[in-house]
Amino acid sequence: MTEEPEKNKNNKDMKNQHESEKTAVKDRGRRIRGSQQSASLYREGWALSERLVFNVSGMRYETQTRTLARFPHSLLGDPHKRLRYFDPLKNEYFLDRNRACFDYILYFYQSGGRLRRPAHIPLDVFMEELVFFELGDEAMSRFKEEEGFPKEEPRPLPAHPLQRRLWMLFEHPESSGGARIIAIISVMVIMVSILIFCLETLPDFRGEKELREELAYRSHSTSENSTVLSSHSLSPFQDPFFVVETICICWFSFELLMRFSCSPNKLQFFKDVMNVIDFMAILPYFVTLGSELAKSKGSTHAMSLAIVRVIRLVRVFRIFKLSRHSKGLQILGQTFQASMRELGLLIFFLFIGVILFSSAIYFAETDHADTSFISIPHAFWWAVVTMTTVGYGDMYPETMSGKLVGSMCAIAGVLTISLPVPVIVSNFSYFYHRETECVDSTEYTHVKTALWSEEEDEEEEGADEEGRDGVCPPLNRALLEALCVGHKARVTQV
Repeated sequence: MTEEPEKNKNNKDMKNQHESEKTAVKDRGRRIRGSQQSASLYREGWALSERLVFNVSGMRYETQTRTLARFPHSLLGDPHKRLRYFDPLKNEYFLDRNRACFDYILYFYQSGGRLRRPAHIPLDVFMEELVFFELGDEAMSRFKEEEGFPKEEPRPLPAHPLQRRLWMLFEHPESSGGARIIAIISVMVIMVSILIFCLETLPDFRGEKELREELAYRSHSTSENSTVLSSHSLSPFQDPFFVVETICICWFSFELLMRFSCSPNKLQFFKDVMNVIDFMAILPYFVTLGSELAKSKGSTHAMSLAIVRVIRLVRVFRIFKLSRHSKGLQILGQTFQASMRELGLLIFFLFIGVILFSSAIYFAETDHADTSFISIPHAFWWAVVTMTTVGYGDMYPETMSGKLVGSMCAIAGVLTISLPVPVIVSNFSYFYHRETECVDSTEYTHVKTALWSEEEDEEEEGADEEGRDGVCPPLNRALLEALCVGHKARVTQV
């Protein structure tokens, strides 16, 4: 009887022991899982919420690690990259860089990628800071687009080596010394062509040319034989201006054909505005040459004198060929392209003013006997001249009411023109300074303030954090001690 209670008591003790062991195992598992969870929480939460201190040329900045971790491939976002600038004595990162630029670099991280340049910082200085902090090609390209830089499209080159060399000679003057010589020759030929175009209009030289044109195109008033004789006696092929013009056209044609034959993309070649200008520069010569050859063979189909003079006027557009070699003309073209809206407003305001004041001056001067304003369209010229403050004096009001209208027209013209002009001037100043600031012939070397050399950083980039000679990428002083205490213990045991 007494043995059964003892057996029941022993069984209960064994069950309690097993349950306590199971509870201990569960508690140990919970503690292990808790430590793992706390470690993961540390890595994901606590570590990212810690603050970093940056000393930029004496100005201290504080930010969270999670802010910099948005861009992990940048200089500040990568712990290994920014470790080179860590000062363990002061527990901060020291950067000897531009302080005003760093405000906007830090704002780039805080805003999630919004990059703005302060107005008082030169463009080249700010771009140098962007390169140093390694914000990435995407941020740099987006910044250049916002600043108005033209998109840098890849320049295709011909596959054949000879075509590639010729293409670089004629298309890219900055590529070599020979290309610069060809560019200088091209500029000289353009200047000679423009000079010839101007000199042949002098009274001493244009008499024979006008006489030849009148005799050549007066086919209905003279006989065919007399026309041919007159044309032969005053042949344009004996004109020295025509000979010089032919030499210039030969160079222009040779240059255009060489670039066309070596072009990697023929369709894109004709879409280029500069190539269209080159083609239009030589077209009037060949039209005139064909007409002269047709007349020399006795053909009666000749162009009218007005058409020939219009074609000759097109030669003046050769001056735009200089824009290929002139940065100033390129800046002027970019200014007009960026100011098309303001130019449209200027023309629209001028058009409204011309309509209003030409109508007003017509009705103000209509009762005067010898008035020049016989109609509203006749008054358009006076309104344009007055609003642009030119004032030729060929048309002017004589009555009191007409002078009052003229005064109001002049004042309105000054205000109308002065409103959009500052925007155009601002665009020109922007493009001009953008070209001059980014081109610097002097090479500058920025001071290096990294505590770790680049060679050491490259050697240790693939190593573990524990092998960094006891220096861990810290977040603050307490965390530095907590992370490095194990390594210090190992050093003490050794």
